[in-house]
Amino acid sequence: MDLATARHVLDALVAFPTVSRDSNLGLIGWVEDFLGAHGIATVRIPAPCGTKAQLYATTGPAVDGGTVLSGHSDVVPVDGQPWTTDPWQVVERDGRLHGRGTCDMKGFVALAIAALVAARRAPLRRPLTLALSCDEEVGCMAVIDLVRAMTGALPRPEAVIVGEPTSMRVVTGHKGGAGLAVHLRGHEVHSSLLHQGVSAIMEGARLIDWANARNAENAAHPPGPLAAAFVPPWTTLHVGRIEGGTAHNITARDCRFFIEMRAVPGEPVEDWVARFEAEAVALSDRMAAVHPGAGVTITRAFAVPALVPEPEGAAEALARRLTGDNGTHVVSYGTEAGQFQAVGHSTVVCGPGDIAQAHQPDEFLSVAEFEAGWRFMEGVVADLCTRGALA
Repeated sequence: MDLATARHVLDALVAFPTVSRDSNLGLIGWVEDFLGAHGIATVRIPAPCGTKAQLYATTGPAVDGGTVLSGHSDVVPVDGQPWTTDPWQVVERDGRLHGRGTCDMKGFVALAIAALVAARRAPLRRPLTLALSCDEEVGCMAVIDLVRAMTGALPRPEAVIVGEPTSMRVVTGHKGGAGLAVHLRGHEVHSSLLHQGVSAIMEGARLIDWANARNAENAAHPPGPLAAAFVPPWTTLHVGRIEGGTAHNITARDCRFFIEMRAVPGEPVEDWVARFEAEAVALSDRMAAVHPGAGVTITRAFAVPALVPEPEGAAEALARRLTGDNGTHVVSYGTEAGQFQAVGHSTVVCGPGDIAQAHQPDEFLSVAEFEAGWRFMEGVVADLCTRGALA
């Protein structure tokens, strides 16, 4: 297996329109067949919805100390974007591989699949494993089931490489994330009788203002050592859209908004969720005191743990050896890396492509980055052949 094989795999993966709202079973079946044809067994983890699945596959001796290559199968929609190429076909143009997901992150997945097949014929002393998830783009939650299945069935890996696009730089930390769907139920009256009603919108504004106040406090507080490298170096709370109300002269019966939280390492995102929920409970009680039935309902959409830098961690050491990158890199977006680290696996984020291209019309992965990714995979396989199993 070589770079040409990885390109063949990329063409096949991009042809499946695995937008998060749709099924990915066609892609999963193709991967199973492709790896199976090369003597590599896969394990499918069906999603509860029945229309999606995740999988893992491994080759090499069943010993501790292997490497996991982790990627997601889903992509974001292309609806309304001004594409000049077919988003579901890889089009090479001016040294770029255009297509939805080429950068985020089917390019890495294709390289990982080709590396797994190459490793099948290599004298591995430790195993190489592929972890392929779904629904990363809508919250990084499905991967929890995949991580649990792998933890119960496979030897303990030494390193996990999550291949989100980092331009092959070694990213050792990212913020944690949480998303909450908030629904406030008010009581409608004519606005001239405001005191007898409960405006869901005006009460919702109190929660949003609470978030504004926390942002101001966080920005004013000197960042700790784990937070200092981030931009911005503090936890942020954000509401991007709000809806509700019937007319300008009627107190709003309903108000809905979605709040996202991006917490710096050292500040567990669950703590921020708990603080917001406590504020919402207190507000709900005050609303209900004016009119029974008024109040606040919160639905947790997702929660992603932060990736905390691991000084001298095994994953960081491996990625630095293979890339030559000794810089300090952290990002404010979330990945599935935090889920692997949460169960005790040494984890970094490192993959081909520029994150600025992710989710864009005419998304692309440069040929040079794809080639750099393959050299990285060759190094991963060589490392598993030269160093023995962990004692």
